[in-house]
Amino acid sequence: MRVAGEVTLEAVLQRPRGWNAADCRLTDSYPVLALVLHLRLKYQAMKFICCAIFVLFTMRAAAAQTTGQFDIKAAQRFANLALACVHKEYPNHISHTLNSDADVAPPRNLTPAFYGCYDWHSSVHGHWLLVRLVRAFPDAPFVQAARDALRQSLTAENLAQEAAYLGGEGRASFERPYGLAWLLQLLAELKEWDDPQAKEMAANLHPLEEVALGRLNNWLPKLSNPVRIGEHDQTAFALGLMLDYARGKGDQKFAELVVSKAKQFYLSNKNCPLAYEPSGEDFLSPCLGEADLMRRVLPDQEFARWLRTFLPQISTSGAGNWLQPVVSPDPSDPKLAHLDGLNLSRGWMLEGIAAGLPKSDKRLPAIKAAAEAHSRAGLLAVTGQHYEGGHWLGSFAVYLVTRRGISETTLIPVWMRTGVHVD
Repeated sequence: MRVAGEVTLEAVLQRPRGWNAADCRLTDSYPVLALVLHLRLKYQAMKFICCAIFVLFTMRAAAAQTTGQFDIKAAQRFANLALACVHKEYPNHISHTLNSDADVAPPRNLTPAFYGCYDWHSSVHGHWLLVRLVRAFPDAPFVQAARDALRQSLTAENLAQEAAYLGGEGRASFERPYGLAWLLQLLAELKEWDDPQAKEMAANLHPLEEVALGRLNNWLPKLSNPVRIGEHDQTAFALGLMLDYARGKGDQKFAELVVSKAKQFYLSNKNCPLAYEPSGEDFLSPCLGEADLMRRVLPDQEFARWLRTFLPQISTSGAGNWLQPVVSPDPSDPKLAHLDGLNLSRGWMLEGIAAGLPKSDKRLPAIKAAAEAHSRAGLLAVTGQHYEGGHWLGSFAVYLVTRRGISETTLIPVWMRTGVHVD
Protein backbone atom coordinates (compact mmCIF):
# COMPACT_ATOMS: atom_id res chain seq x y z
CA MET A 1 0.00 0.00 0.00
CA ARG A 2 1.47 3.39 -0.94
CA VAL A 3 1.16 6.71 0.80
CA ALA A 4 0.12 9.53 -1.51
CA GLY A 5 2.98 11.84 -2.43
CA GLU A 6 5.78 9.49 -1.41
CA VAL A 7 8.31 8.16 -3.86
CA THR A 8 8.68 4.41 -3.71
CA LEU A 9 11.70 2.40 -4.67
CA GLU A 10 9.76 1.07 -7.67
CA ALA A 11 9.37 4.59 -9.01
CA VAL A 12 13.06 5.31 -8.50
CA LEU A 13 14.10 2.18 -10.38
CA GLN A 14 11.91 3.11 -13.33
CA ARG A 15 14.01 6.24 -13.88
CA PRO A 16 16.64 5.51 -16.52
CA ARG A 17 19.32 7.58 -14.88
CA GLY A 18 20.06 10.22 -12.28
CA TRP A 19 18.59 8.26 -9.36
CA ASN A 20 18.91 9.86 -5.95
CA ALA A 21 19.38 7.98 -2.70
CA ALA A 22 16.92 10.36 -1.07
CA ASP A 23 14.21 8.83 -3.26
CA CYS A 24 14.79 5.34 -1.82
CA ARG A 25 12.57 6.03 1.15
CA LEU A 26 10.68 3.46 3.14
CA THR A 27 7.13 4.20 4.14
CA ASP A 28 5.44 2.65 7.15
CA SER A 29 2.93 1.01 4.87
CA TYR A 30 5.19 -0.38 2.15
CA PRO A 31 6.64 -3.77 3.12
CA VAL A 32 10.34 -4.28 2.67
CA LEU A 33 9.74 -7.53 0.83
CA ALA A 34 7.78 -5.67 -1.83
CA LEU A 35 10.64 -3.23 -2.21
CA VAL A 36 13.11 -6.00 -2.83
CA LEU A 37 10.81 -7.75 -5.29
CA HIS A 38 10.51 -4.58 -7.32
CA LEU A 39 14.25 -4.29 -7.85
CA ARG A 40 14.83 -4.80 -11.55
CA LEU A 41 17.88 -6.73 -12.66
CA LYS A 42 17.81 -4.88 -15.99
CA TYR A 43 19.30 -1.84 -14.27
CA GLN A 44 22.99 -1.48 -13.80
CA ALA A 45 24.49 -3.75 -11.15
CA MET A 46 26.06 -0.89 -9.22
CA LYS A 47 22.76 0.96 -8.94
CA PHE A 48 21.10 -2.23 -7.73
CA ILE A 49 23.73 -2.83 -5.07
CA CYS A 50 23.87 0.76 -3.88
CA CYS A 51 20.13 1.15 -3.63
CA ALA A 52 19.71 -2.24 -1.95
CA ILE A 53 22.31 -1.31 0.66
CA PHE A 54 20.57 2.01 1.18
CA VAL A 55 17.20 0.28 1.61
CA LEU A 56 18.57 -1.99 4.33
CA PHE A 57 20.25 0.92 6.09
CA THR A 58 17.12 3.05 5.89
CA MET A 59 14.97 0.18 7.12
CA ARG A 60 17.01 0.01 10.31
CA ALA A 61 16.86 3.77 10.78
CA ALA A 62 13.13 3.86 10.12
CA ALA A 63 12.53 1.06 12.59
CA ALA A 64 14.52 2.91 15.22
CA GLN A 65 12.60 6.10 14.55
CA THR A 66 9.29 4.27 14.75
CA THR A 67 10.17 2.62 18.04
CA GLY A 68 11.53 5.82 19.52
CA GLN A 69 8.87 8.29 18.40
CA PHE A 70 5.74 7.05 16.69
CA ASP A 71 5.20 4.05 18.91
CA ILE A 72 5.60 5.97 22.15
CA LYS A 73 3.31 8.73 20.95
CA ALA A 74 0.59 6.28 19.98
CA ALA A 75 1.12 4.31 23.19
CA GLN A 76 0.70 7.56 25.12
CA ARG A 77 -2.73 8.06 23.61
CA PHE A 78 -3.82 4.53 24.47
CA ALA A 79 -2.41 4.92 27.99
CA ASN A 80 -4.34 8.17 28.39
CA LEU A 81 -7.59 6.37 27.60
CA ALA A 82 -6.99 3.95 30.47
CA LEU A 83 -5.65 6.61 32.84
CA ALA A 84 -8.79 8.65 32.25
CA CYS A 85 -11.08 5.82 33.33
CA VAL A 86 -9.49 3.39 35.81
CA HIS A 87 -10.50 5.65 38.71
CA LYS A 88 -13.55 7.22 37.06
CA GLU A 89 -16.42 5.75 39.05
CA TYR A 90 -19.37 7.11 37.09
CA PRO A 91 -21.10 6.38 34.80
CA ASN A 92 -21.05 2.79 35.97
CA HIS A 93 -22.80 -0.29 34.58
CA ILE A 94 -22.83 -2.49 37.63
CA SER A 95 -23.60 -6.21 37.68
CA HIS A 96 -24.34 -6.78 41.34
CA THR A 97 -26.26 -9.39 43.29
CA LEU A 98 -27.81 -8.07 46.50
CA ASN A 99 -28.00 -10.50 49.41
CA SER A 100 -29.11 -7.92 51.98
CA ASP A 101 -29.31 -4.20 52.66
CA ALA A 102 -25.63 -4.34 53.55
CA ASP A 103 -24.82 -4.95 49.88
CA VAL A 104 -26.18 -1.55 48.87
CA ALA A 105 -23.00 0.45 48.31
CA PRO A 106 -21.21 2.46 45.62
CA PRO A 107 -18.88 0.61 43.24
CA ARG A 108 -15.74 1.94 44.93
CA ASN A 109 -16.75 0.14 48.14
CA LEU A 110 -17.93 -3.07 46.52
CA THR A 111 -14.91 -3.60 44.26
CA PRO A 112 -12.31 -1.01 45.34
CA ALA A 113 -9.63 -2.07 42.83
CA PHE A 114 -11.79 -2.38 39.71
CA TYR A 115 -14.60 0.15 40.02
CA GLY A 116 -13.73 2.45 37.12
CA CYS A 117 -13.96 2.29 33.33
CA TYR A 118 -17.76 1.86 33.33
CA ASP A 119 -17.76 -1.83 34.32
CA TRP A 120 -15.63 -4.37 36.17
CA HIS A 121 -14.15 -6.20 33.20
CA SER A 122 -13.20 -2.96 31.42
CA SER A 123 -11.48 -1.78 34.57
CA VAL A 124 -9.53 -5.04 34.74
CA HIS A 125 -8.31 -4.86 31.17
CA GLY A 126 -7.69 -1.12 31.54
CA HIS A 127 -5.18 -2.01 34.24
CA TRP A 128 -3.80 -4.73 31.96
CA LEU A 129 -3.32 -2.10 29.24
CA LEU A 130 -1.23 0.04 31.59
CA VAL A 131 0.96 -2.89 32.61
CA ARG A 132 1.42 -3.94 29.00
CA LEU A 133 2.45 -0.47 27.84
CA VAL A 134 4.78 0.19 30.78
CA ARG A 135 6.51 -3.10 29.97
CA ALA A 136 6.77 -2.17 26.30
CA PHE A 137 7.87 1.44 26.81
CA PRO A 138 9.56 1.67 30.24
CA ASP A 139 10.93 5.17 29.60
CA ALA A 140 7.81 6.74 28.08
CA PRO A 141 6.35 9.94 29.55
CA PHE A 142 3.19 8.15 30.72
CA VAL A 143 5.02 5.52 32.76
CA GLN A 144 5.03 7.31 36.12
CA ALA A 145 1.33 8.12 35.91
CA ALA A 146 0.60 4.53 34.92
CA ARG A 147 2.67 3.13 37.78
CA ASP A 148 0.95 5.47 40.24
CA ALA A 149 -2.50 4.43 39.01
CA LEU A 150 -1.60 0.75 39.30
CA ARG A 151 -0.18 1.30 42.77
CA GLN A 152 -3.35 3.09 43.86
CA SER A 153 -5.61 0.28 42.65
CA LEU A 154 -3.74 -2.94 43.28
CA THR A 155 -3.16 -2.73 47.02
CA ALA A 156 -3.40 -5.74 49.29
CA GLU A 157 -6.38 -4.19 51.09
CA ASN A 158 -8.31 -3.44 47.89
CA LEU A 159 -7.71 -6.88 46.45
CA ALA A 160 -8.67 -8.67 49.66
CA GLN A 161 -12.05 -6.93 49.35
CA GLU A 162 -12.23 -7.92 45.66
CA ALA A 163 -11.62 -11.55 46.61
CA ALA A 164 -14.28 -11.40 49.30
CA TYR A 165 -16.74 -9.86 46.86
CA LEU A 166 -16.10 -12.42 44.11
CA GLY A 167 -16.41 -15.28 46.60
CA GLY A 168 -19.65 -13.96 48.04
CA GLU A 169 -22.94 -15.83 48.03
CA GLY A 170 -24.85 -15.63 44.77
CA ARG A 171 -21.87 -14.49 42.70
CA ALA A 172 -20.82 -17.78 41.13
CA SER A 173 -21.40 -16.38 37.62
CA PHE A 174 -20.01 -12.88 38.25
CA GLU A 175 -17.95 -11.77 35.22
CA ARG A 176 -17.75 -15.36 34.02
CA PRO A 177 -16.01 -16.03 31.72
CA TYR A 178 -15.02 -12.71 30.12
CA GLY A 179 -14.00 -10.64 33.12
CA LEU A 180 -12.29 -13.55 34.87
CA ALA A 181 -10.34 -14.34 31.70
CA TRP A 182 -9.11 -10.76 31.52
CA LEU A 183 -8.15 -10.97 35.20
CA LEU A 184 -5.97 -13.96 34.37
CA GLN A 185 -4.47 -12.00 31.49
CA LEU A 186 -3.56 -9.19 33.91
CA LEU A 187 -1.92 -11.74 36.19
CA ALA A 188 -0.01 -13.27 33.29
CA GLU A 189 1.29 -9.86 32.26
CA LEU A 190 2.46 -9.07 35.78
CA LYS A 191 4.17 -12.44 36.21
CA GLU A 192 6.07 -12.03 32.95
CA TRP A 193 7.34 -8.60 34.03
CA ASP A 194 10.63 -8.66 35.94
CA ASP A 195 9.93 -5.63 38.09
CA PRO A 196 9.64 -5.17 41.90
CA GLN A 197 6.30 -3.34 41.66
CA ALA A 198 4.94 -6.05 39.36
CA LYS A 199 5.93 -8.75 41.83
CA GLU A 200 4.23 -6.86 44.67
CA MET A 201 1.03 -6.38 42.65
CA ALA A 202 0.96 -10.02 41.57
CA ALA A 203 1.30 -11.07 45.21
CA ASN A 204 -1.51 -8.72 46.20
CA LEU A 205 -3.69 -10.24 43.47
CA HIS A 206 -3.10 -13.80 44.65
CA PRO A 207 -6.23 -14.09 46.86
CA LEU A 208 -8.42 -12.86 44.00
CA GLU A 209 -6.58 -15.17 41.59
CA GLU A 210 -7.34 -18.16 43.80
CA VAL A 211 -11.05 -17.34 43.99
CA ALA A 212 -11.25 -16.80 40.22
CA LEU A 213 -9.49 -20.08 39.49
CA GLY A 214 -11.77 -21.85 41.92
CA ARG A 215 -14.81 -20.46 40.11
CA LEU A 216 -13.48 -21.52 36.70
CA ASN A 217 -12.29 -24.96 37.78
CA ASN A 218 -15.73 -25.61 39.24
CA TRP A 219 -17.61 -24.26 36.21
CA LEU A 220 -15.73 -25.60 33.19
CA PRO A 221 -16.21 -29.33 33.87
CA LYS A 222 -19.97 -28.72 34.15
CA LEU A 223 -20.26 -26.61 31.00
CA SER A 224 -21.90 -29.00 28.54
CA ASN A 225 -21.92 -26.77 25.45
CA PRO A 226 -20.03 -23.69 24.30
CA VAL A 227 -21.61 -20.25 24.18
CA ARG A 228 -21.33 -19.11 20.56
CA ILE A 229 -22.11 -15.40 20.61
CA GLY A 230 -20.14 -12.29 19.78
CA GLU A 231 -20.25 -10.67 23.21
CA HIS A 232 -18.97 -11.24 26.75
CA ASP A 233 -20.28 -14.76 27.28
CA GLN A 234 -18.43 -16.22 24.29
CA THR A 235 -16.59 -19.34 25.43
CA ALA A 236 -13.86 -19.49 22.78
CA PHE A 237 -12.22 -16.10 23.41
CA ALA A 238 -12.18 -16.61 27.16
CA LEU A 239 -10.68 -20.09 26.83
CA GLY A 240 -7.87 -18.63 24.73
CA LEU A 241 -6.95 -16.12 27.44
CA MET A 242 -7.20 -18.83 30.10
CA LEU A 243 -4.92 -21.14 28.16
CA ASP A 244 -2.29 -18.44 27.65
CA TYR A 245 -2.35 -17.76 31.39
CA ALA A 246 -2.13 -21.43 32.35
CA ARG A 247 0.78 -22.14 30.03
CA GLY A 248 2.64 -19.02 31.11
CA LYS A 249 2.24 -19.91 34.76
CA GLY A 250 3.02 -23.58 34.21
CA ASP A 251 -0.36 -24.65 35.60
CA GLN A 252 -0.55 -27.94 33.74
CA LYS A 253 -3.78 -29.10 35.37
CA PHE A 254 -5.71 -25.97 34.40
CA ALA A 255 -4.19 -25.98 30.91
CA GLU A 256 -5.27 -29.59 30.39
CA LEU A 257 -8.79 -28.72 31.50
CA VAL A 258 -9.00 -25.83 29.03
CA VAL A 259 -7.59 -27.91 26.16
CA SER A 260 -9.98 -30.77 26.89
CA LYS A 261 -12.97 -28.41 26.81
CA ALA A 262 -11.74 -26.77 23.61
CA LYS A 263 -11.52 -30.14 21.88
CA GLN A 264 -14.85 -31.26 23.30
CA PHE A 265 -16.59 -28.13 22.05
CA TYR A 266 -14.86 -27.42 18.75
CA LEU A 267 -12.74 -30.23 17.30
CA SER A 268 -15.56 -31.73 15.22
CA ASN A 269 -17.01 -28.41 14.05
CA LYS A 270 -17.48 -27.85 10.31
CA ASN A 271 -18.59 -25.07 7.96
CA CYS A 272 -18.85 -22.22 10.43
CA PRO A 273 -21.53 -19.81 9.08
CA LEU A 274 -19.28 -16.79 8.73
CA ALA A 275 -21.84 -15.20 6.39
CA TYR A 276 -24.17 -14.84 9.40
CA GLU A 277 -21.68 -12.50 11.08
CA PRO A 278 -21.76 -9.98 12.47
CA SER A 279 -24.72 -9.70 14.76
CA GLY A 280 -25.65 -6.11 15.44
CA GLU A 281 -23.79 -5.79 18.74
CA ASP A 282 -20.80 -8.12 18.28
CA PHE A 283 -17.33 -7.21 19.47
CA LEU A 284 -15.99 -10.76 19.05
CA SER A 285 -16.33 -13.05 16.05
CA PRO A 286 -17.77 -16.46 17.01
CA CYS A 287 -16.13 -18.19 14.03
CA LEU A 288 -12.74 -16.49 14.19
CA GLY A 289 -12.67 -16.69 17.99
CA GLU A 290 -13.04 -20.43 17.76
CA ALA A 291 -10.29 -20.73 15.15
CA ASP A 292 -7.98 -18.48 17.18
CA LEU A 293 -8.47 -20.79 20.14
CA MET A 294 -7.89 -23.99 18.17
CA ARG A 295 -4.60 -22.76 16.72
CA ARG A 296 -3.41 -22.70 20.34
CA VAL A 297 -4.56 -26.29 20.83
CA LEU A 298 -3.54 -28.11 17.63
CA PRO A 299 -0.14 -28.57 15.91
CA ASP A 300 0.15 -26.49 12.74
CA GLN A 301 -0.49 -29.28 10.22
CA GLU A 302 -3.48 -30.56 12.16
CA PHE A 303 -4.78 -27.03 12.60
CA ALA A 304 -4.45 -26.43 8.85
CA ARG A 305 -6.62 -29.47 8.13
CA TRP A 306 -9.16 -28.52 10.79
CA LEU A 307 -9.38 -24.95 9.47
CA ARG A 308 -9.99 -26.17 5.93
CA THR A 309 -13.09 -27.97 7.15
CA PHE A 310 -14.17 -25.32 9.63
CA LEU A 311 -13.74 -22.23 7.42
CA PRO A 312 -13.74 -23.38 3.79
CA GLN A 313 -14.60 -19.80 2.79
CA ILE A 314 -11.01 -18.61 3.19
CA SER A 315 -9.62 -17.74 -0.21
CA THR A 316 -6.47 -19.29 -1.62
CA SER A 317 -6.14 -16.56 -4.26
CA GLY A 318 -4.64 -14.01 -1.89
CA ALA A 319 -7.62 -11.66 -1.95
CA GLY A 320 -8.72 -10.24 1.36
CA ASN A 321 -12.31 -9.47 0.35
CA TRP A 322 -13.63 -12.78 1.71
CA LEU A 323 -14.20 -10.94 5.01
CA GLN A 324 -14.93 -7.21 5.10
CA PRO A 325 -14.52 -4.77 8.01
CA VAL A 326 -17.68 -3.43 9.60
CA VAL A 327 -18.77 0.10 10.52
CA SER A 328 -20.51 1.12 13.72
CA PRO A 329 -23.70 3.06 12.91
CA ASP A 330 -23.39 5.04 16.15
CA PRO A 331 -20.12 5.02 18.17
CA SER A 332 -21.88 6.93 20.96
CA ASP A 333 -24.24 4.01 21.62
CA PRO A 334 -22.73 1.61 24.17
CA LYS A 335 -23.93 -1.48 22.29
CA LEU A 336 -23.59 -0.33 18.69
CA ALA A 337 -20.04 0.83 19.46
CA HIS A 338 -19.19 -2.87 19.88
CA LEU A 339 -18.71 -3.12 16.11
CA ASP A 340 -15.62 -0.89 16.31
CA GLY A 341 -14.13 -3.45 18.70
CA LEU A 342 -15.11 -6.26 16.36
CA ASN A 343 -12.70 -4.95 13.71
CA LEU A 344 -9.89 -4.93 16.28
CA SER A 345 -10.61 -8.41 17.61
CA ARG A 346 -11.01 -9.81 14.10
CA GLY A 347 -7.62 -8.28 13.33
CA TRP A 348 -5.84 -10.10 16.16
CA MET A 349 -7.77 -13.31 15.63
CA LEU A 350 -6.79 -13.36 11.96
CA GLU A 351 -3.19 -12.66 12.95
CA GLY A 352 -3.37 -15.55 15.39
CA ILE A 353 -4.87 -17.91 12.81
CA ALA A 354 -2.09 -16.99 10.38
CA ALA A 355 0.52 -17.65 13.07
CA GLY A 356 -0.91 -21.13 13.64
CA LEU A 357 -0.63 -22.25 10.02
CA PRO A 358 2.40 -23.71 8.22
CA LYS A 359 4.41 -21.05 6.42
CA SER A 360 3.58 -22.61 3.04
CA ASP A 361 -0.20 -22.52 3.50
CA LYS A 362 -1.84 -20.93 0.46
CA ARG A 363 -4.48 -19.24 2.57
CA LEU A 364 -1.98 -17.02 4.37
CA PRO A 365 -2.06 -14.08 1.91
CA ALA A 366 -5.86 -13.84 2.11
CA ILE A 367 -5.85 -14.14 5.90
CA LYS A 368 -3.14 -11.50 6.29
CA ALA A 369 -4.87 -9.15 3.85
CA ALA A 370 -8.10 -9.41 5.82
CA ALA A 371 -6.18 -8.92 9.09
CA GLU A 372 -4.62 -5.74 7.76
CA ALA A 373 -7.94 -4.35 6.54
CA HIS A 374 -9.65 -5.01 9.87
CA SER A 375 -6.72 -3.70 11.89
CA ARG A 376 -6.66 -0.49 9.87
CA ALA A 377 -10.41 0.06 10.28
CA GLY A 378 -10.32 -0.79 13.96
CA LEU A 379 -7.39 1.46 14.86
CA LEU A 380 -8.92 4.42 13.04
CA ALA A 381 -12.02 4.08 15.23
CA VAL A 382 -10.13 4.36 18.53
CA THR A 383 -10.69 8.08 18.96
CA GLY A 384 -11.74 8.42 22.59
CA GLN A 385 -14.45 10.82 21.46
CA HIS A 386 -17.20 8.82 23.15
CA TYR A 387 -16.81 7.22 26.57
CA GLU A 388 -19.04 4.38 25.41
CA GLY A 389 -16.11 3.15 23.32
CA GLY A 390 -13.20 5.00 24.87
CA HIS A 391 -13.37 3.08 28.14
CA TRP A 392 -12.49 -0.24 26.45
CA LEU A 393 -11.33 0.12 22.83
CA GLY A 394 -7.82 1.13 23.92
CA SER A 395 -7.31 -2.29 25.49
CA PHE A 396 -8.42 -4.02 22.31
CA ALA A 397 -6.08 -1.84 20.27
CA VAL A 398 -3.12 -2.61 22.52
CA TYR A 399 -3.90 -6.34 22.47
CA LEU A 400 -3.86 -6.15 18.68
CA VAL A 401 -0.79 -4.02 18.03
CA THR A 402 1.43 -5.74 20.59
CA ARG A 403 0.39 -9.18 19.30
CA ARG A 404 -0.51 -10.45 22.73
CA GLY A 405 -1.28 -14.15 22.62
CA ILE A 406 0.99 -14.78 19.64
CA SER A 407 4.47 -16.18 20.22
CA GLU A 408 7.62 -14.42 19.03
CA THR A 409 5.93 -11.06 19.40
CA THR A 410 7.11 -7.72 18.14
CA LEU A 411 5.93 -4.40 19.42
CA ILE A 412 3.93 -2.93 16.57
CA PRO A 413 3.80 -5.03 13.42
CA VAL A 414 0.30 -3.84 12.59
CA TRP A 415 1.24 -0.16 12.68
CA MET A 416 4.28 -0.73 10.52
CA ARG A 417 2.29 -2.63 7.93
CA THR A 418 -0.81 -0.47 7.78
CA GLY A 419 0.78 2.93 8.25
CA VAL A 420 -2.24 4.00 10.30
CA HIS A 421 -1.18 6.85 12.54
CA VAL A 422 -3.26 6.55 15.66
CA ASP A 423 -1.70 9.46 17.51
